[in-house]
Amino acid sequence: MVKPIRWNIVAAFLVILLTSCNLNSVVPTPTAPLPTTPVIPEAIPTVVVGSEWEVLAAGLERRIYVPDGGLFSQIVVLRIDPALYAFRVHYRPGQPLNLSQWQAEIPSAMAFVNANFFAANHEIQGLLIADGIVYGQAYQNRGGTFAVQGGVPTIRSNSAVPYAGEAFEQAVQAFPMLMADGLQSYTSNAPDRITRRTAIGQDAQGRILLMATPLLGLTLLELSTFLANSDMGLMNAFNLDGGGSTMMAIVPAAYALFSLDSVPAVLAVYPR
Repeated sequence: MVKPIRWNIVAAFLVILLTSCNLNSVVPTPTAPLPTTPVIPEAIPTVVVGSEWEVLAAGLERRIYVPDGGLFSQIVVLRIDPALYAFRVHYRPGQPLNLSQWQAEIPSAMAFVNANFFAANHEIQGLLIADGIVYGQAYQNRGGTFAVQGGVPTIRSNSAVPYAGEAFEQAVQAFPMLMADGLQSYTSNAPDRITRRTAIGQDAQGRILLMATPLLGLTLLELSTFLANSDMGLMNAFNLDGGGSTMMAIVPAAYALFSLDSVPAVLAVYPR
């Protein structure tokens, strides 16, 4: 795969200053030499900063990956045990908030990320369900759904299992699907750009993984390829709103990834 040309170093450091309030948490020093060859031919090699998941609290772990050995494409991953944590969607139609404002709005949340795509009037696109209240129009033939029913979170493909009016307590939608049934599902070579990404996935143990790229980011194909060849054991995953909307807060790690744009909806994590 031909690798896209990255921004120059000056632009990269400007992005760091604009998008992160904690350089130590965003650009850690690798503890092991970077591999010189990929493990899987044609795949993006994965470099893990730190050999183990960092336990932030019981059932809440963080890890930082560096796909392709490129520091500026790193991915911050938060892995959540749904037996210990609950998920809630928060939505303010037409009244977007920045990260600091969302922190003040939901002070008891342990973590949150931005959710659905939204229109210029700051109303979400796709389906969103917040505490049982349904908003928007469900995607039927593209993207994925994160939903909570009976307190149990799941991620599924909208093409394989369209929304049929189920009584979900919480739900968010976006596109495209990146992983489906344990396999890479996005393989398009359509023109794309390197940009910050937010994504959500579920592994074989049912844990939910929230992912964000704090620096320059990746193309969708790079992200999908990375997830398929990583050691996260993902079964299903899809892309959330990204670019200027990418936002992540992890309270136990004192980690705050500020978005460039205010967003009207977030997916938040609470202790049970």
